[in-house]
Amino acid sequence: MKTHEIKLFWEWFYCNEVTLRSLRTQDAKIQKVFIYWLDRHLHNYCEGLDSIIMFPEKSDDRLQLVISANGNADYFDQVITLAEHAPPFKHWKIVPFIQPSNDIDAMEAGLDKPYVFKDIILKASELKFMPLEYEDEKKIDMIVYLKDFTVHCKNKNLLQVVFIIMQDLLGEKSLFQNINFVELAQLPENESNEMIHLFELQAYLDSLNKE
Repeated sequence: MKTHEIKLFWEWFYCNEVTLRSLRTQDAKIQKVFIYWLDRHLHNYCEGLDSIIMFPEKSDDRLQLVISANGNADYFDQVITLAEHAPPFKHWKIVPFIQPSNDIDAMEAGLDKPYVFKDIILKASELKFMPLEYEDEKKIDMIVYLKDFTVHCKNKNLLQVVFIIMQDLLGEKSLFQNINFVELAQLPENESNEMIHLFELQAYLDSLNKE
């Protein structure tokens, strides 16, 4: 365990957490400098980790510092160790791994916000999936159906955006533990009854684990 690097990371964070709390209102140059040093200290501990600062909707709520392994199980232990060694912060919640964050009720009503990535715009409520047959496997293979797959099929970023949506639905760790392979396809005009809304993926996985 890199005890020295862990200590240095949290010491730097402690000394600069006031500025980090107000980062959204800071000049762009200051934002860039502090994000650089946050990443630098984190990567001195483990190159495979990244961090995300999540600002609350209400000013009196705590900010979140999310430590992510980007879905790479080789670094899961490093995420947990770093989070466990965090000192107490009044204004921060230290969160290991990206957690499920989307509002399923909004998706069921079709009121969820779209994911916008360059020229790709996707809504989780408009995606469906079909699990592929498997035997005695802990992870599932699946096909995710999109309305505009034929439009974006040659876009190299399309699968990445779908994985981001799935990560928001399941959380970083659960996505790795439960999903093996994802294929993308065009949503047919006549949808099969076997297709499931993507926002129901967690419920589907829960039902499998009960069997």
